[in-house]
Amino acid sequence: MSPSSALALVPLFLTAPATPVITPTVITPTVVTQTFAEPADADDPAIWVNPRNADRSVVLGTLKEGGLAAFDLNGRTITVHPAPQPPTPDAKPGRFNNVDVLGDLAFVSDRGRDRIRVFQVDERGVRDVTNPATKPVFSRTEAEVDDQHTVYGLAAGKVNGKDVVVTSRRNETSIALLQVVKGLNYNTRKVSTLDLPSTFTLPDGRSWTVCGEPGEGPQVEGMVIDERTNTLYAAQEDVGIWRIPLRSNGFGQPQLVDKVRTWGAPQKYNPDTEECEADGPNPGFGGKWLEADAEGLTIADDVLLASSQGDSRFVAYRKADMKPLKDFRVKDVEHSDGADIVLGKLNLLVVHDGERPDGTGFAFIRF
Repeated sequence: MSPSSALALVPLFLTAPATPVITPTVITPTVVTQTFAEPADADDPAIWVNPRNADRSVVLGTLKEGGLAAFDLNGRTITVHPAPQPPTPDAKPGRFNNVDVLGDLAFVSDRGRDRIRVFQVDERGVRDVTNPATKPVFSRTEAEVDDQHTVYGLAAGKVNGKDVVVTSRRNETSIALLQVVKGLNYNTRKVSTLDLPSTFTLPDGRSWTVCGEPGEGPQVEGMVIDERTNTLYAAQEDVGIWRIPLRSNGFGQPQLVDKVRTWGAPQKYNPDTEECEADGPNPGFGGKWLEADAEGLTIADDVLLASSQGDSRFVAYRKADMKPLKDFRVKDVEHSDGADIVLGKLNLLVVHDGERPDGTGFAFIRF
């Protein structure tokens, strides 16, 4: 990476124009990981900073049914921990969707089994330390697990002195707050839930409901906990970014702080294409920066980064007032889901690369 590219990433957020530019800044990855082909499917990264030697830190990445991968800082695969096998031939297998790191622990949303998995992280990779008695987060029966309205997005953090995990529910508007229970193994205990809206009142007084496949609501995936302010930022894919006060035992009042461009636009579901399609002109009530889906969120000091998945950009916001500062692309990275950033010892941004010719992977940017 050239010196100008290396220095561009964070300082440019502070001196950027106040409106989206036609041609976003393009940043070239330092390294990229191997490509993963089906049934492995890369999705979400998290960075573990080695407290003894930052150069031997580890990047984790979920691979859905492919498990959880660990990479060194050169993008080389250290190990891949497999997702769990189904408990019976007719049951769903494990499917690792999102990951976040808190201290030396990695928390993973196992969408296939509706559980939060816990891993001990070191420079050799990960070791599963999940309590075998861990129960499903949202499902009451195995039949509900198989319906796959299960854990999806995930963020971990320390709030009011307690280690917590927030997870969302696939195809629903629900998010759940869990406290980490420590012992010989690790468990999580659900203490609160919050349902975000799927119907909104538009500025002209009309009601607008987010389009989706019948029986499915507008889900949340990308999330990050701001430990400085005890705040959760949550990206509801077809809606926008929510800012939610967070306590160790509950949620505060959500505030929608930016919207996707199609917020408020009439759409209808086409069963032939299994997609939502425009059903009239966009009235322009949405935001200017995010092209649905709103996806991965991560925090760099006073800046919130969000993945604008629909047009393969990233948007930087000033956290305090959610003023958009800059948008940029990562070269050859398309349709990115998750992202994570660490400043200081590493100065590393890792993003999901969702559309390679023969699979998916992750891209690292050192700056």
